[in-house]
Amino acid sequence: MSVRVRIAPSPTGNLHIGTARTAVFNWLFARRHGGKFILRIEDTDLERSRPEYTQNILDGLTWLGLTWDEGPFFQTKRLELYRQKVQELLDKGLAYRAYDTPEELDAMREAQKARGEAPRYDNRHRKLTPEQQAAFEAEGRASVIRFIIDDDQEITWHDLVRGKVTWKGRDLGGDMVIARAASGSEVGQPLYNFVVVVDDIDMKISHVIRGEDHIGNTPKQILLYQALGAKVPEFGHTPLILNQKGAKLSKRDGVTSISDFKQMGYTAEAIANYMTLLGWSPPEGMDEIFTLEEAARVFGFDRVNKAGAKFDWDKLNWINSQYLHSMPVEQLTDLLIPYWQAADYQLDWSGQRPWLEQITALVGPSLSRLNEAVTMTRYLFVENVEFTEEATKKLRQDGSAAIVEGIAGALVKTESLTESSAQELIKQVAAQLGRKEGQLKPILRVALTGDTRGPDLLQSWLLLHQRGWDTLRLQKALEIAKG
Repeated sequence: MSVRVRIAPSPTGNLHIGTARTAVFNWLFARRHGGKFILRIEDTDLERSRPEYTQNILDGLTWLGLTWDEGPFFQTKRLELYRQKVQELLDKGLAYRAYDTPEELDAMREAQKARGEAPRYDNRHRKLTPEQQAAFEAEGRASVIRFIIDDDQEITWHDLVRGKVTWKGRDLGGDMVIARAASGSEVGQPLYNFVVVVDDIDMKISHVIRGEDHIGNTPKQILLYQALGAKVPEFGHTPLILNQKGAKLSKRDGVTSISDFKQMGYTAEAIANYMTLLGWSPPEGMDEIFTLEEAARVFGFDRVNKAGAKFDWDKLNWINSQYLHSMPVEQLTDLLIPYWQAADYQLDWSGQRPWLEQITALVGPSLSRLNEAVTMTRYLFVENVEFTEEATKKLRQDGSAAIVEGIAGALVKTESLTESSAQELIKQVAAQLGRKEGQLKPILRVALTGDTRGPDLLQSWLLLHQRGWDTLRLQKALEIAKG
């Protein structure tokens, strides 16, 4: 069998991590079997769909490396096909027009509720006579199109993740609306469960791989495949992504869209890597850090879990750090520059490339996320730093002014500052003051950076010295120390 899978996001919001993880599983399965990965945009929700969301989806999939083989196809450009298929079911007697008013449907549900029954359509208009239909239309009633569902039938499929799954027709809520209300002989807007099936048939989809929240749609869709005379694809319902409390991950949990993860400083490789691990276990002996191509060589649904996958920020940060720490300085610098620019740091970005690569080499081993570099290196980009309260207290301790003054004086006499000459300068000043070198370095750090913590002291000093800012910092620190 030729494997053809699809990802079919709705452009009613940005690309969500749940949809992206589904895309990853589809992509991996297609690549494992030499198949096709198809992109379809389900944009029939005209009120909520937005072109900017469509672009966000396309950009997010591209950023993650999930290249598609066909598409994107847009459902709004395929409405005539859907209406033809609705008419086909009407002509076969497998669907019918129902003229219930909203008030009548509400009354039906209230009566069911009063009897302690689950709400469902009671199929009251399934066998209307032509005269009854004409009477309803004469009243000016619009009709929806309902697909006939036999209460007594069973719908069974072998799920790639969950094994045998069976639903009873009576549990599907009665005859299903497949097209919205329209007047006369017109067919209204076709609805989700119907158009998905028409698209999958038309695009020859062999496997439908999606989240388990769609499992309730599957029996209805299987009936539609059969009614349209098509082969039913295989289904695989993947576990949901859960928050730490075990509930489905949502916007209330904070960042959930792929563009947000990118903005927070995660790399595409790390996100794709981590999403693959959300519900799938690599074979024994395979490292947890892998590329999509490496995962595709071994991916299978035998290792996809049934239980929900809890989202773990610590694990994601660790995976991201592994990618950042192994990245060449040049490549990491390329990724960091946009974050520094977004922070409005002023610099000749092309002319100062060697200096920027030195900064990257300094902070790279400490990064878990790219955006951490913004605050971590602020003292190197801003001429006048603010001294923290803790730093100010340290400068005003007895003896701190003498240390700052001694280092500033020695610096003036230093022809060129290197790591070794900086170390020697500290050693000489310590000897002059009768102090240990270890007592000078914390004072020097706050004088140069405005903080008590930060990256390597000597490397920071050299970077500031290249901009001529170390002398300015020492002067300001001396003013604070004497103040």
